[in-house]
Amino acid sequence: MIVLYEEEILKKSKQLPDDLKKEVLKFIVRLLKKNENMNEKKKGFKFNWEGGLSELKNKFSSVELQHKVLE
Repeated sequence: MIVLYEEEILKKSKQLPDDLKKEVLKFIVRLLKKNENMNEKKKGFKFNWEGGLSELKNKFSSVELQHKVLE
């Protein structure tokens, strides 16, 4: 089925003038980026921020930190 899509895309794109071929290429690039972003989101959450406030854990409670965020 995928091969049919590829053949159809190639066949139809050959009928387009050059300026529209350029637009099609931009659209394909945009779709590839969108797909890449969707795949990254599927990988799950990243916790690279974890421990970022560890130096404050002895100074403040979690409730106190929540209040400070709101200030």
